[in-house]
Amino acid sequence: MTTAYDFTATGIDGAERQLADYRGQVALVVNTASQCGFTPQYAGLEELYETYRERGFVVLGFPCDQFGHQEPGTEDEIATFCESSFGVQFPMFAKIDVNGEDAHPLYGWLKDEKSGVLGGAIKWNFTKFLVNREGEVVKRYAPQTKPESIAPDIEKLL
Repeated sequence: MTTAYDFTATGIDGAERQLADYRGQVALVVNTASQCGFTPQYAGLEELYETYRERGFVVLGFPCDQFGHQEPGTEDEIATFCESSFGVQFPMFAKIDVNGEDAHPLYGWLKDEKSGVLGGAIKWNFTKFLVNREGEVVKRYAPQTKPESIAPDIEKLL
């Protein structure tokens, strides 16, 4: 059986990362963008991370430029923006595609596990997937779902 922790991804620093490093933690996987109406959600995501990380929770941010060209920057620019604008400390990864034939394998799997309103396709930036400690997708959240409203679901898994 495949789990979220069976995948690898390139970190925002260019280093290859094993998602198995997060095995045993509850994860919120989010496709992000720096120039989106939902970009202020970075603050809420960071707050969730700070609140729950000591209890085994992590946010995994995957920048994506597939929606309205709202993530045009390089990985260095994205990292600087996230840290300086929102104090982001949670793990960020290199820019990926979440839809189409070049979609990252993790996102192909996430969409198969929990399809959304448009079937499997990701509708927009800041679609969120909650993954339990075993690496199974528990829930999918729409882009407009504010991070703080996910806290009760995180609590249940911790």
